[in-house]
Amino acid sequence: MHDYDLVIIGGGLVGASLAVALADTGLRIAVVEATEADGPTHPSYDERVIALSRGSARIFEGMGLWDQIAPAAAPIRHVHVSDRGHFGFAHLDAEDEGVPALGYVAPARAMGAALSARLQASPRITLLRPGRLVGLQVTQERVSLEVAVAGHSRLLTAALLVAADGAESAVRKRLGLTVREQRYGYDAIIATVTPEGIPPSTRPDTAFERFTDSGPLAMLPMTEGRYGVVWTAHETETPAILGLSDDDFLAALQTRFGGRLGCLTRPGRRIAYPLKLMLAKRLTRERLILIGNAAHTLHPVAGQGFNLGLRDVAVLADLLVAAKMTAKDPGGASVLGPYRRQRAPEHALIAGLTDGLARLFVNPWGPVRAGRNLGLLGLDLLPPARHHLARRFMGALGPQPRLARGLPATSAMPPAPSANVPLLAEPPRTPTPVTDAAADAARQADPASQA
Repeated sequence: MHDYDLVIIGGGLVGASLAVALADTGLRIAVVEATEADGPTHPSYDERVIALSRGSARIFEGMGLWDQIAPAAAPIRHVHVSDRGHFGFAHLDAEDEGVPALGYVAPARAMGAALSARLQASPRITLLRPGRLVGLQVTQERVSLEVAVAGHSRLLTAALLVAADGAESAVRKRLGLTVREQRYGYDAIIATVTPEGIPPSTRPDTAFERFTDSGPLAMLPMTEGRYGVVWTAHETETPAILGLSDDDFLAALQTRFGGRLGCLTRPGRRIAYPLKLMLAKRLTRERLILIGNAAHTLHPVAGQGFNLGLRDVAVLADLLVAAKMTAKDPGGASVLGPYRRQRAPEHALIAGLTDGLARLFVNPWGPVRAGRNLGLLGLDLLPPARHHLARRFMGALGPQPRLARGLPATSAMPPAPSANVPLLAEPPRTPTPVTDAAADAARQADPASQA
């Protein structure tokens, strides 16, 4: 029997991020991941990329990983939003917000490699892969698990179980937690292209969100002059789009997007996945917390899904560090209650925002179309509204966990006593939460650092 403070089911980007964030806290952690190790490590032309908000980049900075990820990440300094064939448009600009970039487009490969290296190097993290959950029992005191690892059964116990095992979470289903789910009837078609002859009027490092009659079409800047394509298409159209020749695909994409990036060339491999909205009705139950896609799966408009999962990690890391410092149960009410109260409102807000945008911009009714275009123009002409939206999508509104301020989760913990300093005869007092006052003061003095 192996005993842990927390067991994380799912070692993907969100689950691994939580383990890495807590690696130096003294908590005993096990990560159970179903896939084999040693996936592709070399970049490919059409590798999968993720749009990171500025707040998510700060979270990776707080984990000490951003320096490894940044060389492969392309900054987003401008965002152009438009309604295809109509007059409405709006733009967001990093300079207006006083930040170097609104966000970044980073390869999943680069993030995965940085996380994997840190997991392997952390002595207090046990990585079980390929591992599969076989049995699960939750009692008032502990969680008991049976995990099959490379064909061998292992028994684990933990104070807290964290489900980070994706939209089809086996943990969530096994424990009977229900979800609100709505399928859109649309697919996201992912590809990579290289623009040539970009007009001088198009500013570098611009991400485009163009709303069309079948849903949003996003063009995301990547390194080496590439752009990532996220084309929303009705599910009945998907087979035909995937079956197009490269030349015909480029022609269709060019017609739908327009000429703001010049001539589109070199289409990469195309893949499609169905779009749906899913929200867990409960984020916690006794000794269990849901994070990432196990708690929420969103429409990709505005690119909020993974960023919302990283904010789950940042909040939970703060709560678990506080529990460790005050010798409280990491699976008890002092962690479960605050996590639920802090995360459920933002999950509902972002899900409602992305769902509303996805539905609003495919509505063909004339008055709705006119209203949304006037709304876009109003957003562009009203700086306070534009700044609020930009800060929302940067993850910069509301109280910021330590990781979201670029600080390690452990920066709240008192330093460990030096081995060279003799222990006092008086027993040590229970530590109380402290803050890195100098770092906090510096960030408060620099408004850009709070974005």
